[in-house]
Amino acid sequence: SAEVIGASNLSGVRHVVLVLSGKGGVGKSTVAAQLALSLRHAGKKVGILDVDLCGPSIPRMFKAQDSDVHQCDSGWVPVFVDQEKSISLMSIGFLLEKPDDAVVWRGPKKNALIKQFVADVAWGELDFLIVDTPPGTSDEHISTVEALRPYRPLGAILVTTPQAVAVGDVRREVTFCKKTGLRVLGIVENMSGFVCPHCSECTNIFSKGGGEELAKYAGVPFLGSVPLDPQLSQSLEEGRDFIREFPKSSAFPALAHIAQQVLDGASQRSS
Repeated sequence: SAEVIGASNLSGVRHVVLVLSGKGGVGKSTVAAQLALSLRHAGKKVGILDVDLCGPSIPRMFKAQDSDVHQCDSGWVPVFVDQEKSISLMSIGFLLEKPDDAVVWRGPKKNALIKQFVADVAWGELDFLIVDTPPGTSDEHISTVEALRPYRPLGAILVTTPQAVAVGDVRREVTFCKKTGLRVLGIVENMSGFVCPHCSECTNIFSKGGGEELAKYAGVPFLGSVPLDPQLSQSLEEGRDFIREFPKSSAFPALAHIAQQVLDGASQRSS
C-alpha cells in the first residue's frame, strides 16, 4: 500500500525540520534554503521538500525550475542541485504543467496531494529533510504534520521579522505546534537589519528584538537573527550561483550558528 511505500521512502531520513511562518513575505523559503546550505556546509546530506502549493519558490532559488522529475519504483526521484549530490530538492512546482500555474484546489484535494507527495519521494539516505511550508497554519500544515508524524519529525523552526505584527503571527504558530504535538526547535528573526553593500555596516530598519522577546514569552529557544543581505537577495533573484555565493554573504555566520543549534538539538534527540 501507499502507506508502506511512504514509510520506506522516509526510513533513511534521520531528522525532519519543518519551516513555518504565520504570514507570507518573511523570507521563510530563503531561510529554509540557507539552513539547508549551512547544514550541507557542516558536512550533512540534506533534502528540501517544498510543499508550498501556491508559490513554490525553492526550484527557482536553486536554478532547478526546468528540471524534469523522474519516477522510480518507489516514487519520485528528487532533483540534485550539486555535483556531490549532497542537496536534493522536491517541489510541487516540478509537477505543475507550467511553472506559472496556480494551484486552485479545494482543501481535500490539496490535503490528499500533500500526503501523497510527502510519502512518494524516494529520498534515500539523508541527515536532514527541510520542509518548506506555505505561510499560515492551515489544513495543509496539519496534513503535512500528519503525513510526517510516523517518522517522528525533529520539529519546527518558526520564522518571523522584527515587527510586532509578524510576532502576533508567530504566537499562532506556537499554538499550532502545541496542538499538533510538534516540537518547536526555536524562532529565527529574519531581515533583522540591512547590510550595506558598500560598507557592510548593518542598520536596523525595523524595531529590533521582536523575535527574541517572543521566544522568551513562548518559552522556546531563540535561534538567532539573520540580516538582510541585498547582494545575496540579488543573487537569488537573478538565479546566480546562490550555493557558491551564500558562504561569502553576511547572512552566513548567523545561519551557520542557527544550523549548529539544530545539529546540537538533533544529536541530543538521537542520543
